[in-house]
Amino acid sequence: MTANTNLGAFLQSDGQCQFTVWGPELDSVELRLVSPQAVAVPMERDQRGYWTATLGEVTAGAHYWYCINGDESALRPDPASFYQPKGVHGPSAVVDLSRYEWGDAAWLNIPWADYVIYELHIGTFTAAGTFEAAIARLPDLVDLGITAVEIMPVAQFPGDRNWGYDGVFPYATQNSYGGPDGLKRLVDACHQQGLAVILDVVYNHFGPEGNYSGCFGPYTTEKYSTPWGGAINFDDAWSDDVRQYCIDNALYWLREFHIDGLRLDAIHAIYDFGAKHLLAELAEAVSALGQQLGKPLYLAAESDLNDSRILRPADQGGYGLTAQWSDDFHHALHSLVTGEDYGYYEDFGTCEALARSFGDRFVYSGQYSPFRRRSHGNSASDLPSSQFIVCAQNHDQVGNATGGDRTTKTASFEALKLAAGAVLTSPYIPLIFMGEEYGETAPFNYFIDHSDPELIQAIYEGRKREFKAAHGFGEPAPAHEVATFNAAKLSWDLRHQGQHKTLWHYYQRLLKLRRQLQLGMPSTSQDIYASADEEHRVVCYKRTLPDGALWCGMNFSTSASPVDFSPPVKPWVLQLDSAHAAWGGPGSSLPKTIADPQSVTLAPQSFVLYLAT
Repeated sequence: MTANTNLGAFLQSDGQCQFTVWGPELDSVELRLVSPQAVAVPMERDQRGYWTATLGEVTAGAHYWYCINGDESALRPDPASFYQPKGVHGPSAVVDLSRYEWGDAAWLNIPWADYVIYELHIGTFTAAGTFEAAIARLPDLVDLGITAVEIMPVAQFPGDRNWGYDGVFPYATQNSYGGPDGLKRLVDACHQQGLAVILDVVYNHFGPEGNYSGCFGPYTTEKYSTPWGGAINFDDAWSDDVRQYCIDNALYWLREFHIDGLRLDAIHAIYDFGAKHLLAELAEAVSALGQQLGKPLYLAAESDLNDSRILRPADQGGYGLTAQWSDDFHHALHSLVTGEDYGYYEDFGTCEALARSFGDRFVYSGQYSPFRRRSHGNSASDLPSSQFIVCAQNHDQVGNATGGDRTTKTASFEALKLAAGAVLTSPYIPLIFMGEEYGETAPFNYFIDHSDPELIQAIYEGRKREFKAAHGFGEPAPAHEVATFNAAKLSWDLRHQGQHKTLWHYYQRLLKLRRQLQLGMPSTSQDIYASADEEHRVVCYKRTLPDGALWCGMNFSTSASPVDFSPPVKPWVLQLDSAHAAWGGPGSSLPKTIADPQSVTLAPQSFVLYLAT
């Protein structure tokens, strides 16, 4: 593997700018500077197919193209562009990566176990939909108890609105959000308020519009396909340099933008059958950068494989990533809260499934999956709880639901509190999807801003097929219409009203308890005993803590349900009952202290927490 190839346009200390692009099978590449003056410079090729030209009197903001094989009709932007000020079809711009003056010198990241993640989409998080506008909301997140912000992808995509997974310039920061400096200001502001930053990145495919990488080289391969198009080339001819392109991209975000961790999108669609998987190589590179910077850097994977190899260290044959999302936990919780059983939810819907997810990490660790019609997963029960991220909602689960409806629309107020309690006091790393904390009602449908009518129609038809396969009913919202995007914007004023205000304070209380009781401290499966009562729809679990024990009771029934208590040597002391009137509930009848064996009654759809110290 090569060292850092410095792809892109790099300003030098001597006032020159070095331009480098990879094109192993091209006959010629010419740099075309188009502003502030027009200049054409032939580029030189090395043995690996890297084309380079160095030019003086180039300043930040200069626009440029590459002319491929002498074809004047083939002026293309840089596949390693740092900024596309005129969008995906416009020229690339030179960026001075060292210009920004950081104010986070004291920031050294926080321990992974202390992460409480808040997932947000820049375009809909605020009315303005920019990095700058997001900064004003950070104090609200700190006040809530959030410790880390996860930003959905910001790599340049077509138009002004997109979920971000259609990015086509992995190194360029979305122009409509505020470009590179805007992102740096946001990260800097997060750090100065004690918030870590995770960036969502996509290494499984390129978006369908504005992807010019194929004009330069085999960045993708036809050996595999993903649901979103051709797979990125990690094990076919010329793949060494494509791998380096992606690894360098990850290091670029972590180094240049002071990002603390990366969420790796859909790694089950990263196809690599080489001797050393890309993810293992990426983990090594990120670890080395962390040592160089003197702070931990984290990699968390989205995966539906239920494969513990992703998390295991290299000496156990694993990839060594920090954590992965646990879809099983979400599916088990969601199906109990909403009663939905379509698509993959048919594999869940029982109290036993949720109880298993608390104790064994995965619900499916080798068992037969009716939905998949095959055995699924392997055991992760020996891994620490901090290696799993859980949620009651996220962008995927909301966006792929009928109508893009949040759980606010599909579950009762009591059920919302129940779900929050299950997630925020779990032994895992909790994630909150923006607006969830106050019961946001705005839908979060998939949205795009593509310019090709045929592509727009193809996307609609594809989404329609997905909805039919997943739900068996309904149609997706028109993704290209600006109204679909605008409808997804958060209504922040709601959190000052009625039940929304109550819910916000309830989330705040749960997160305070999480800190006080140190519930983020990594635990093992042996520390947890979970049980399920299908008849009464109750899930309970006991958890051993360093200075005592925790008991959680969750009643998913719409009727009151009995639970038998057997207290330890010291009595159980009530910490929280979601049915309490203070949380807008029907009222709590639970004893504040339980010292003797007895049966108590959990209110309908309630979450209860007791502590023994």
